[in-house]
Amino acid sequence: MARAAPAGAARTRLQLQIPAMDCMVEEGQIRRLLQPLPGIGRLRFDLPARRLDVDAPAAAQAAILSVLTGAGFQVQVLDAGHAPTDRPGAAASALPASGCGCHGHGHDHAHAHPAPAHHDHHHNHDGAHRHGEAVAPAQSTLPLDAAAIARRDRRAWQQALAALVIAAGAELLHLLAPETLPWRAAGMAVAALAIGLSGLAVFAKGLRALRHGRLDISALMSVAVTGAFLIGQWPEAAMVMALYTLAELIEARSVTRARQAIQGLLDLAPPQAEVRQADGRWQTQPAASVARGARVRVRPGERLALDGRVVAGRSAVDQSPVTGESIPVDKTVGDEVWAGTINQQGTLEFEVGCAADETVLARIVQVVEDAQSRQAPIQRFIDRFAARYTPAVFVLALGVPLGGPLLAGLSPLQAVYKALVLLVIACPCALVLSTPVTVVSALAAAARRGILVKGGEFLEQARHLRCVALDKTGTLTTGRPQLVGVATDAAPVLAIARALAARSDHPVSRAIAQGLAARGGATAPPVDIEVEDFRAEPGRGVEGRVGGRLWRLGQLGWGTPQAEAEVDVQQPHTQAPTAADPAGGPQEAIWVERYRAWQAEGRSLTVLAADGRVQAVLAVADTVRPDSRQAVAELAALGIRTVMLTGDQAASAQAVAREVGIDDVRAGLMPHDKLQAVQALQARAPTAMVGDGINDGPALSAAALGFGMAGGGTDLAMEAADVLVMNDDLRQVARTVRLSRRLHAVLWQNIALALGIKAVFLGLALADQATMWMAVFADMGASLLVVANGLRLLRGADAVPGQDTRSAR
Repeated sequence: MARAAPAGAARTRLQLQIPAMDCMVEEGQIRRLLQPLPGIGRLRFDLPARRLDVDAPAAAQAAILSVLTGAGFQVQVLDAGHAPTDRPGAAASALPASGCGCHGHGHDHAHAHPAPAHHDHHHNHDGAHRHGEAVAPAQSTLPLDAAAIARRDRRAWQQALAALVIAAGAELLHLLAPETLPWRAAGMAVAALAIGLSGLAVFAKGLRALRHGRLDISALMSVAVTGAFLIGQWPEAAMVMALYTLAELIEARSVTRARQAIQGLLDLAPPQAEVRQADGRWQTQPAASVARGARVRVRPGERLALDGRVVAGRSAVDQSPVTGESIPVDKTVGDEVWAGTINQQGTLEFEVGCAADETVLARIVQVVEDAQSRQAPIQRFIDRFAARYTPAVFVLALGVPLGGPLLAGLSPLQAVYKALVLLVIACPCALVLSTPVTVVSALAAAARRGILVKGGEFLEQARHLRCVALDKTGTLTTGRPQLVGVATDAAPVLAIARALAARSDHPVSRAIAQGLAARGGATAPPVDIEVEDFRAEPGRGVEGRVGGRLWRLGQLGWGTPQAEAEVDVQQPHTQAPTAADPAGGPQEAIWVERYRAWQAEGRSLTVLAADGRVQAVLAVADTVRPDSRQAVAELAALGIRTVMLTGDQAASAQAVAREVGIDDVRAGLMPHDKLQAVQALQARAPTAMVGDGINDGPALSAAALGFGMAGGGTDLAMEAADVLVMNDDLRQVARTVRLSRRLHAVLWQNIALALGIKAVFLGLALADQATMWMAVFADMGASLLVVANGLRLLRGADAVPGQDTRSAR
């Protein structure tokens, strides 16, 4: 891990053009070179554009350039302008579905997609003078645009295909032409043309690697092709280079597809938005130019281009592209909306909360891109293995020309040829590619489903889980009080209860007012019931006079001795109703039974009393999420035990646990108690913690894996979590475990493919049954196989039930 920069150090986003950086092998080399430097933050690689953006202190720029040029990379500085300072986890902490305009984080995060560099012709960088021609000044090169990249790639494909045809011609000349000097010279010229057309870039990189003591694939191929040509195997040398170059292009396109699965998330947001102008007219303009605070209109069927808060209109919005939710969410004035989501019904107008490159969607992409730099343990193992495997085979190849003639009776040319075959087999490309493409595909697949994993190491860790500790409020439950029970059927009584509750802003009162309105229990709107002398008593309830009588909505026993209140509850009156006493009709003696039952379930109980006599009992509770029971069942099916850790009272916790199917309940816990509980569970088996609140932060950090419920979670919980669940669907925990197990299986399949094919051809080479073109075909074929196998994770990986996956593309 990179060491932190000194506090207060000015940071910049250094934009570099590295022409030789065209595959994940070079990317891995550059990561290993830069990440140990002090203060190095985010590294964003754009392989098609050969561009690298580095977030680092301004003082570290010279060191960055020195390290890269010292390793033989030609570097051109595109821009060294100032960039926002990233806090660790900052992008993640702003991701809860609250939009960038709500927590004041809008300009505190590095942009997921920086704007094109601004080139200052007066700008000079110390590194440009310190490292000579290896570092070009900023004005010397412009970053490639999409059209230029497409033209370059098209030209590369044309050259590779032409080289393959010419190499085939060299093979025909070798087979069919007479063995005379003119024909031989002609064949060598044709072979040299094929090698030159396809392999100049390979030779350039190979020479650079050899100069700096690195045995990468370009160095090995350069030595092998040169050696084959010199010993008279020029047709084979041409075919090897042509096949290698063509396979490299196919491989690069496959790797780019995995990366584009992440970048494609940004394409969900349209590039233009309909913005209200100062004179009241609506005008379409680029989303990137829309300022914070502008008013944007979106019609039914259109995608939102930016994040914001609704100021006019009402509609249902399909949020599946961002959160993975399969059911559209109702939106009205005051609700937040996000870029990339789809307006389903009515026209909405919303106030923009942040710039286009600071939306929740853009920060999702940033989190997933940053996750690629956090290697899974198996990836680190493969890197270490490849670092030893390649030199070992290289030494073996060098020993063949020396010992082959003596030990195996080979001629010197035969021994050299066999050594060259071994050099091709020593190429670690398939092995090196076996993990990163697979991990990137899995991270992208998770992001498409509303699961943001902050690193490949966390995704791999999920398969080890044997226990999941769950917070109650906001995780297993909705975190919002709702009316769940009413012990009376008298509509006039409920109308008075609704009138009193509607005049209070207490969460329980709001839940009662909304619940009674939804039940249709009140025959008259609250505004039609005159409440005199209304008063709120903190900690007790509210009171007011209706029809000359004092009505109180609050705790049992408020205003009367507790014993008298208990008597009133146990002996409900049965007088006939009158205008003065609307609740005086026949009543069943159900209050005591209901009260005691709800109390045992941990419900929050509110009593409506008139002149000290109970008229109704209302129960309010934090309701269980509809997916919680299924989530617990899915974890159990995976062999994972669940434990509830909550600060709530035992009765309420037990009631929720019974409903969702959890046996182990630990209630009344303070944050340090949750931490100790997770540590104790972790000591017995790998344990995950799932939570959303400030009090869950320590436990989330201590767990083997922390899942943060991002829909309504706190910034502290989101920063402490390793995995963010965007739609608060608890079933995503099981989906993450299943994806982790699939990832592990595919990783080992790829490793087996890469090493198995190597082993087969190593045996064939030692048995003198393998040729160079067969070896390169096998090596690059193995690379393409592991890439294609890794890309399978992008397809059909445990999709959200009912979700139209097309909307997430």
